[in-house]
Amino acid sequence: MAAVAANLPAEVEDGEPRREEVPDLDSQRRQIENGESGPKFVTRRGFCLWRRPSSKEKRKCRFLVGQHWYKQWEVYVKGGDQDSSTFPGCINNAKLFEDKVNWNLKKGLVEGEDYVLLPAAAWNYLVSWYGLEHGQPPIERKVVELRGIYKVEVYPVELLLVQHSAMDTPHTAQFSQTDSVDLVLRAAREQFVVSPQEETRLWVKNAEGSFERLCNTRVTVLDAALKSGQLVVMETRSKDGTWPSKQPRTVSSASKEDENFQGQPGICGLTNLGNTCFMNSALQCLSNVPQLTEYFLKNRYLEELNFCNPLGMKGEIAEAYADLVKQAWSGHHRSIVPNVFKTKVGHFASQFLGYQQHDSQELLSFLLDGLHEDLNRVKKKEYVELCDAAGRPDHEVAQEAWQNHKRRNDSVIVDTFHGLFKSTLVCPDCGNVSVTFDPFCYLSVPLPVSHKRVMEVFFVSMDPRRKPEQHRLVVPKKGKISDLCVALAKHTGVSPERMMVADVFSHRFYKIFQLEESLSTILDRDDIFIYEVSGRSSITENTREDVVIPIYLRERTPARDYNNSYYGLMLFGHPLLVSVPRDRLSWDALYHILLYRLSRYVTRPSSDDEDDGDEKADIEDKNSIPKPGNAVGGSSQDPGPEQAGPSSGVASGSRAPVDNSPGPSHWPQRARRKHLFTLQTVNSNGTSDRSNFNEDTHAQPYIAIDWDPEMKKRYYDEVEAEGYVKHDCVGYVLKKAPVRLQECIELFTTVETLEKENPWYCPSCKQHQLATKKLDLWTLPETLIIHLKRFSYTKFSREKLDTLVEFPIRDLDFSEFVIKPQNESAPELYKYDLIAVSNHYGGLRDGHYTTFACNKDSGQWHYFDDNSVSPVTENQIESKAAYVLFYQRQDVARRLQSKPQPGLSDPPAPPACDPLPKSEFMDIN
Repeated sequence: MAAVAANLPAEVEDGEPRREEVPDLDSQRRQIENGESGPKFVTRRGFCLWRRPSSKEKRKCRFLVGQHWYKQWEVYVKGGDQDSSTFPGCINNAKLFEDKVNWNLKKGLVEGEDYVLLPAAAWNYLVSWYGLEHGQPPIERKVVELRGIYKVEVYPVELLLVQHSAMDTPHTAQFSQTDSVDLVLRAAREQFVVSPQEETRLWVKNAEGSFERLCNTRVTVLDAALKSGQLVVMETRSKDGTWPSKQPRTVSSASKEDENFQGQPGICGLTNLGNTCFMNSALQCLSNVPQLTEYFLKNRYLEELNFCNPLGMKGEIAEAYADLVKQAWSGHHRSIVPNVFKTKVGHFASQFLGYQQHDSQELLSFLLDGLHEDLNRVKKKEYVELCDAAGRPDHEVAQEAWQNHKRRNDSVIVDTFHGLFKSTLVCPDCGNVSVTFDPFCYLSVPLPVSHKRVMEVFFVSMDPRRKPEQHRLVVPKKGKISDLCVALAKHTGVSPERMMVADVFSHRFYKIFQLEESLSTILDRDDIFIYEVSGRSSITENTREDVVIPIYLRERTPARDYNNSYYGLMLFGHPLLVSVPRDRLSWDALYHILLYRLSRYVTRPSSDDEDDGDEKADIEDKNSIPKPGNAVGGSSQDPGPEQAGPSSGVASGSRAPVDNSPGPSHWPQRARRKHLFTLQTVNSNGTSDRSNFNEDTHAQPYIAIDWDPEMKKRYYDEVEAEGYVKHDCVGYVLKKAPVRLQECIELFTTVETLEKENPWYCPSCKQHQLATKKLDLWTLPETLIIHLKRFSYTKFSREKLDTLVEFPIRDLDFSEFVIKPQNESAPELYKYDLIAVSNHYGGLRDGHYTTFACNKDSGQWHYFDDNSVSPVTENQIESKAAYVLFYQRQDVARRLQSKPQPGLSDPPAPPACDPLPKSEFMDIN
């Protein structure tokens, strides 16, 4: 509180006499005594306490008068002689000051001993009668209320004000503890001659020597815990939109080159911090919403920061976003690094911590909600009971719903992005109709989904001369395995009854499917093989039906041990499903059947080769061909982590040979002959031999073909084995018909039945019902965000819809979708123009986000790809990657264009709020 430097008496209030109208001494005494405010004051820690003043006195201040002069004056007036030698002369408070330069009060002055306190009226009387010592300022002090007690603040808080750029030249200023921090900021701006267009903020140096932000400038000096002698730093935002305290101590050469850069405001990239393209895309879209960006550039957000909202982020998200906007639209950056914003987002939304890829629409939803709560003009949200229509007219219910929404939610986000739905629920049992109106921030519209699905499979014929064929099949999305076989039969001519479908992974069968299983269990990335088999395996035993046996290929690999006699086994190649007649279930017959099936890429040895390998084959037969009852064994109940096993579809049912294949005790003993490979029963994972087999259990037999490395090298052609051909259907380009955006909106407003997981409680039936639900658009916002639901998630599958959605750049007409009675004289209230698009390229596991946006100043479209920005034409905007669309209502665009060019205004003060926000910290360079 700066002292008033004036020696002349202030204007006399309430008809007080001027100096030339000096009354007699008795009248002077009565007027002064009547002007005083009650009993003597009690001094306590720099304050004088007294009785509760009247409402008029609360607005008054008090003046200090030296005790010596005041006592002299009392003696003079009581003597009654105006010519007496006791005349006190001019009011002289010299004994109360420490010096005659800054006129600071001495410390430890006591009321009643060193000074008296007079009301303003009494002070004005005395000054008008006696005058004030030349050069001395009046000592005026405020009457303040602190925690319900009224006091005279004799010693104000003295703060040392400095600029961030000149920390060594502090300026002392006095403030009352009831003054707002905003007054401190205004005093600092005035002291350091800061122009109204420049934005400033305050930091205070605490006892530990670090600096904390004074975020909420509407709290008092007392609530901000400011003490006399504390250093308060005023920081001024740079022309490029950054704060000096946020700049690194070491400036890179690249940033030095950009110091004098001047480009188009808003044409600024965002550095990818590591999988943060989703965040960059959402920020670029939001930054190009004209009215929101103007709101931040003109500093209107400062007066609406809500630091005490329990649902908000203490203003930190809003301030971090404002910093980004000011930097991007300063025109001084080619690109900026949004690391501070990323840190703030991760702090308040843990799902965005780290550097994993996320959804730009999810980040956008969080950001809009965070900005809304940080800028909510409603400081204390009242309880609002939601009311059903109960037969009332729609316009009445809608108006009530919107007013109730605004009673709790009122911000620039609501003004810009919020609209109103009409939701109609109908009970299927009693027919009860419930109508409510609900606000929305964006539309998540579904894409028309095709009921067909394209699957790629490999067909393996029983004819060993034919290579596997790759086929591209169109099947029902909710179809069964049998539908896949029927579709393949049209291409191959092989009956679906002679097909078995398997998922092959890592050279083994991950799963062998049953005919009735759903296709939804097969993912697009799965390698699906369909094998031709000779026929069915019988339900009953002792029939002459064929048995289908899974075959694995393995290679012996030498492993080091003490005896150098152990061989490891590695799977390789593609497994087979081989039909074997039940009456030929012998090792020797099976060997020749497999040799025939492998004949395309396995060469039969000549007679000389057989003689050379005779001895070796005999030795191997002794060691590796199992004997009945002990060598051929193992249990299929020990499946590995990536296998199908008996439970995967080969253990039961007509398609599986499980119940019809003989156990190992039924297999004839193999004769010792000269073989290219040996056969071994294995578990369903194909990685270990079967042992201790229970003969009473009819488990699916899995056979491994084990190759010696030398024999494999001589007789096995790996190139030929891996070869396959593409059927003509693979070359067909399956074009998806594009859909119009209006079709998506129509689908959004169609009637749907609630899912079992989300029933509706009918107040009439008193129970949860799978009601029908219909959403209609009642009112639309200034800026409409349309989210295209490209990502589909079900229990068994996830997919991205790459359907081309045709959306207009201009004149998107919503008049046919808005059911509220329309104003026909203002058609622009229902027409929208595109201003930004968030794009997603790639699939579910990986992808990349970019942005198309129209600059609000130039009207030019640009493509934002992280820190790269390039101009584009309008015909480049529409693509299959379009994910989130931003549309602006045409009347809003015209209104913004009619306004003068934006200029920065004085930074307004944020609203008052009792709790202090979480402090920030600053390094003083």
